Amino acid sequence: MKLYVGIDLHAKRSVIVVKDENGKRVACKRVTNELELIRLALEPYREKVAGVAVESTFNWYWLVDGLMDVGYKLHLANPSRMKQYEGLKHTDDVTDAEWIAEMLRLKILPEGYIYPREERPLRDLARRRMRFVRQRTGSVNSMLGIMSNNTGHRPKTNEVKAWTDDDVDELFADADLTLAAQANIEVIRCLTKQIETIEKSILSRARLRPEYKVLKTVPGIGDILALTIMYETGDLGRFSSVGNYASYCRLVDSKWLSDEKRKGSGNTRCGNGYLHWAFIEAAHFAMSNERINRFHQRKARKRKQKMIATGAVAHKLARASYHILKKQEEFDVERAF
Repeated sequence: MKLYVGIDLHAKRSVIVVKDENGKRVACKRVTNELELIRLALEPYREKVAGVAVESTFNWYWLVDGLMDVGYKLHLANPSRMKQYEGLKHTDDVTDAEWIAEMLRLKILPEGYIYPREERPLRDLARRRMRFVRQRTGSVNSMLGIMSNNTGHRPKTNEVKAWTDDDVDELFADADLTLAAQANIEVIRCLTKQIETIEKSILSRARLRPEYKVLKTVPGIGDILALTIMYETGDLGRFSSVGNYASYCRLVDSKWLSDEKRKGSGNTRCGNGYLHWAFIEAAHFAMSNERINRFHQRKARKRKQKMIATGAVAHKLARASYHILKKQEEFDVERAF
């Protein structure tokens, strides 16, 4: 008789539920997050286990890799697409683990992608760079806010990044404002140094796979963004259509309609936030292309929001990237826009 295992993974402990092929619970155990303890808990059922489903949280690498190393077939459950019956009066870690095992048994488990182990460190390093870039942007915007609020002058972003301590000392007469500005500039300087260090490391070791080299023909996508898109996309074959890829990039609209009336929205955060960021960044850089810039301005006038227009450009770039990767053709701006 086949057995199906569901693991509800948390920061310190996990709940393991084993079900048979008839849906009956065979075992249930709460275990401290130590690989050897989890292996021992599964050992009595090892020969009959058809699959193990682990909820995809922030800390699954060690568990998935460790169980795969000893021969278990692993499934990564996508928590954003798993939903139990809303009428339930009681749920806990046990019912969650049992639901994961039940979906695996019924072959309806929404699965996440188990990214190749050997490529994860560089991908995660690129993600760390991305976080630092976003933090630096926040500090730059904070500095621009201080300037705009107190002087009525709003300098360019690149000017702020290049300011020295002496430049900041001359901006304000008030000592408190000067201290606030110096703190922002110091954070910007520190983050810039770390971003440059990480970029140097990534570019020295990472190489674009041959099929991803056409990405660099897309306006706004350089070496770092091309590598980011490659690492976050993984195997392009797992996306059955361009719409699925755009949805995974979080670049499609989400709404629920009934009788042609909007009744709410779906899970807009379902997908890959890092790919979303990469294509938004590419959209900003792509504005230097005259054809793309005209498209952006037209969308901004129509929707009266530049952010929505930038998202529309990012959506176009994501769809175009999917097609050129699939067909191995260079980017054609007239065809895409």
